[in-house]
Order: sequence, then C-alpha cells, then structure tokens
Amino acid sequence: MRSRRGTYLLGGLFLLGTNSCALLIPWLMKLAVEGLQFPLKAPHSPAYYALLIIAAALLQGTIRIFSRTTLLHAARRIEFQLREELYAKLLALDLPYFSRERTGDILSRFTNDLTNVRMLMGFGVLNVINTVIIYVAALFLMVRLSPSLTAFAIIPFPLMILIVKRLSASMFRRSKRAQEELARLSSHVEENVSAATVVRAYCREDAQIEEFREVNGRYLESNMGMARLRGWMIPVMASAGAFGTLIVLFLGGSRVIAGTLTLGDFVAFNGYLAMLIWPTIVMGWILNLMQRGAASMSRLNHVLDASGTVTDPAEPAPVERLRGEIEFRNLAFSYGEEPFLADISLAIRPGMKVGIAGPVGSGKSSLVRLIPRLYPVADGQIFLDGIDVNRIPLVTLRNAIGFVPQESFLFSRSIGDNIGYGKEGAGAGEIATAARLASLENDVHRFPDGYDTLVGERGVTLSGGQKQRAAIARALLKDPAILILDDPLSAVDARTEEEILGSLAGYYGDRTVLIVSHRLSALRECDLILVLEAGRVVEQGSHDDLLAMDGRYAATWREQQLRAEIETF
Repeated sequence: MRSRRGTYLLGGLFLLGTNSCALLIPWLMKLAVEGLQFPLKAPHSPAYYALLIIAAALLQGTIRIFSRTTLLHAARRIEFQLREELYAKLLALDLPYFSRERTGDILSRFTNDLTNVRMLMGFGVLNVINTVIIYVAALFLMVRLSPSLTAFAIIPFPLMILIVKRLSASMFRRSKRAQEELARLSSHVEENVSAATVVRAYCREDAQIEEFREVNGRYLESNMGMARLRGWMIPVMASAGAFGTLIVLFLGGSRVIAGTLTLGDFVAFNGYLAMLIWPTIVMGWILNLMQRGAASMSRLNHVLDASGTVTDPAEPAPVERLRGEIEFRNLAFSYGEEPFLADISLAIRPGMKVGIAGPVGSGKSSLVRLIPRLYPVADGQIFLDGIDVNRIPLVTLRNAIGFVPQESFLFSRSIGDNIGYGKEGAGAGEIATAARLASLENDVHRFPDGYDTLVGERGVTLSGGQKQRAAIARALLKDPAILILDDPLSAVDARTEEEILGSLAGYYGDRTVLIVSHRLSALRECDLILVLEAGRVVEQGSHDDLLAMDGRYAATWREQQLRAEIETF
C-alpha cells in the first residue's frame, strides 16, 4: 500500500468529495422544509433547493465513479505486484521447499488468496474510508442539530461493536480454515487431473469421486460456518441502526410536537441517521472481508517469508568459467536425520567420463544433484576447479552444468521451444544439431509440423523415449563444461541407446560427463565407474577393472547380459 499511497490519497479525496455531496443533501432538505413551513422567512424558494439537491446528487454520482475506479485500480495493481513477487519467490526457492509443499496448495495461494487480498485492498479499504468519513461528518452534523438526541441515537452502537469484535475473531479462524480446505481441494483436483491415466487404468474413478466428496464436504462446512457468522453480523448491525432510528422517531417527534426542535432539523437529523445505517450494516461485511484478507495474507506470507536453504554466497569467489574439475572430500548428505550419502571422496579431472551405478535408493541421483546445488551441501565437501561449490555464484555454477533429470519435464510448447529452453536465443540450426546428437531428429521429421509441433501438457503427445531425448537435446544445446545425465536412457530400447551413446561420444570432447544408469552397457566406455550401495562407494574402477574384481558390478553385468540374450530369442 505504501507503493500506492498517492493513489489511495487521491481515492480518499474523491471519497471525501462524494460524501460531502451526500451530506449536503439532508441539509438542503432541512432548508427546503423550513422554506415550505415559513415561506416569508426563507431566502430561497423550495424549487431552488430542489435544483441544488439534484445538482448535488449528480455531482455525487460523478465523483463516486472516480473514487471507486481509483481505489479498485490500486488494489488491482497491488494484486499484480504481489503475484509477481510470489512467482519470483517461488523460482528462488529450492527443491527442499517444494518437496514439503503441495502443488494445489501453492496454486490456491496464487488464485483465491490473492483475490481475497485484492478485495481487502480494494472494496475493503474503500468502505473503511467511506465509513470513517460518513460517521465523523454525520455525527458532527447531528450533534450540531441536537446533541442530546445524538446521544440517544448512538446508544446501541457500543454493544454492537462488542458483539462484532467477538464474532470477527471467530471469523478469522474459520476463514483461514476455509482457505486451507480450498487448498486441499485444489491439490486433490490437480493430482487427479495429472494422474488421469493411472486413475482410469486402475478403475479408481468411484473411489476418487468419493474422496473428492469428502474434501469438498469439509470445504462446504467451513464456508457454511463463515456464512452463519455473517448471518449473525448483518442482523446485529441492522438492528442497531433500526433501534437508533426508533429512538429518534419517538424522542425527535415528541420534540417537534413540543416545539423544541424544528421540523427541518428533524428531517435533516433523520437523513444523517439514515446515512449511518448502511455503513453500519456494511461494517459486518467489511470485517468479514478483513478477516478473509488477513487469513489469506498470512498464507501468502508463508511463501513470501520462506527462505531457501540454497542461496548465493555472501562472498563469492571470482569465477569466470569452470573447466569441469570435480572433487568430493568426505561428502556426507542427508534428507533428514539419517545419513543418505557418507564418506564419498573422489577426484574427477576435466574431460573424464564417470559412470555411476547401483541399486535403487543407493544415492546415485542425490549425488549428482549436489553438484549444481539443487540440494544444500556443507562447506568443504564439493569443489569445482579447486573452489568450494558454496562459494561459486549459482548463475555461474548452473550455467556451466547441463543436467538431464530422471523425470524429463517438457513445457506445453513446441518441440523446438522445449529444446531451445536450454539456451536463450538459440537459432533453428543449433536446435536441429542438438536434436541430431540426441537421436531425436528423425522422430521430429515424422511430425507434420516438425519442430513447431506442440507437445501438450508435460509432453503428453510424445513417448517416454522422445521426452527423454528432448531433455538430452536441451542439455546439449547449453554447451556445458559439465554434463550430468541422470539415467537418461531408461525409456529407450537397447538399439536406440547405442545410437544415442554413439552420437554423444563425438560430442563429449573435453567436457566432464557424469552418467547415472541402471543399464551398465551405457557405462562401459566411461573412464571411471562408481558403484554405490546404501550411500557409500563400494566399488570403483574402469569397466574391465570392475569385471576383474568379480564383485557387485560384475554380477549385475552378467545378469543384464543374460537377460539381453534371452530377449533376443
């Protein structure tokens, strides 16, 4: 709001103008009534005052348009700014944060929570300012007309404020709960839409519908609780105004009959009291809006206040370009309390080809993810070109690394755009070359639109192997000093694997390459192969050295070779 204080100030001035016109009308009514009562004493005719009332009403309506558009536009700008800050924050957060949060919950904060904050910053602020102006001005004018009558008229208001205060505290709790239930609902829908194939394949439609009904029921109940509270608030507000009006009609009417109050003053007083009724009623809605907005803002602050565990170094080392030398010094890593990787020490020279093998859950992917600092790593455990990885700026570090993860993610764009994502401003020739190296070019030419073919959400129109090869092409286009391939050939057959490995052999050059693979055939040309088990290196050496050891690697190699021979029959 501070960034838009000029706009809010202008909107407040417009509200002051529109309310000034509104407050003028009862006073003009007073003068008109007195003119009808005492035509000889009146300075102007009732028709004159009627014209002034029409002019004041028209001016009020005109200024009202500007007051609403000014304040509501400010709220839209705040929503826009918050959405940008949220998006930038999400991109700055690291993988540990996203492993804890649900996608549907994050999306709910971007939509429903932002809308609630916008409503608070727009309609909420507008009505708060409007209510303050109306109350202060109307009460001042009412006191001028009759101080004692004003005191009797506002008797119900303190009691109303106490009741509303108690209700609003409950409203905040219920509103926050409703937002959380909506987040669960969004997460449930997002998961089932993404897993539509699995749901249908296992005939789980009815079970998922029933689960959705339960989640939706909890969301409904939390909203119904808020509706019941709102149902109490508005009658309390309205009854306060109605009770005050009843007192004024009785006491004020008696005074008019007794001659201690003029009919014009009585009409004007009722006019100002009537102006207080709507702000009093709408106060309940404002309080509800404020509680919903406050609950939503607390959920947004959960994201905005989050801090990544992987951050840029406070004193970065002066690094222009990395050559690809990697060293692990007693590397240890854990996702929780139990160690996941331990006692890993290894020196990799620039240009070496290193293979990493091991059973599922042995820590292969975790090891290679630590090199680009996708997860936090302690100081003094990983060095690139002799520099602690934690002292290298993240942009420099990650620009030097081409990373192909296990799950190949493609954006809902064309094949060319997905490959070109690896290098900003990449030309069509560079994209085609990268696709050729990844053995994707022939597949692309079979599509009617070639590289302009849209792949659908998460690359749904491509096969698993095509998605993996597109991800490989994206990493190759980056021309990195270090290339990390985390089991990139799991979805292709043996022949395609040989073709891709053959193409990549000419690309490697002096790059440092780390290949994680369950298929040992993909690692046999590596200079060094690590065999991991339970987060530790249990064997290392070249393909021939490991076969000669006749250990875990050799046993796995024989098993895979036997399986390949059986499949040929």
